[in-house]
Amino acid sequence: MEIKIKKLKQNAILPAYQTTHAAAMDVHACLNKSLVVEPFERCMVPTGLAFDLPEGTEMQVRARSGMSIKHGMTLVNGIGTIDADYRGELNILMINLSKEAFVIEPGMRVAQLLVARYENVLWNEVDEISISERGVGGFGSTGIDK
Repeated sequence: MEIKIKKLKQNAILPAYQTTHAAAMDVHACLNKSLVVEPFERCMVPTGLAFDLPEGTEMQVRARSGMSIKHGMTLVNGIGTIDADYRGELNILMINLSKEAFVIEPGMRVAQLLVARYENVLWNEVDEISISERGVGGFGSTGIDK
């Protein structure tokens, strides 16, 4: 799939796959100087990039697992969705969940981007839905694996 991308700032870095079979691309902070994120502080990290996504696609913004587990840096909203009609700069909404300040350096890889196709849903309101083996069993209903 080919996607149009625009550098809004000269020092922006295009997202890139880090391995041959990676599903998501790493995206970089487009900063002129270091950004210190204090414990439990939220911030918007600019990427300097705008996208022209094809109709029927979305771009998911996901945390980088290493940053999350090693440094407590993750996304404020879990997974972010960039809709196909958004043309503004992609900013990464981050939060520091650790007890120590974290420094985001210019050009640092801060998140992952995954482009996915989707379908629009039409709701069909009915009086009954089918019965399944699980039924209404919710949280913990399937037990704990040992």
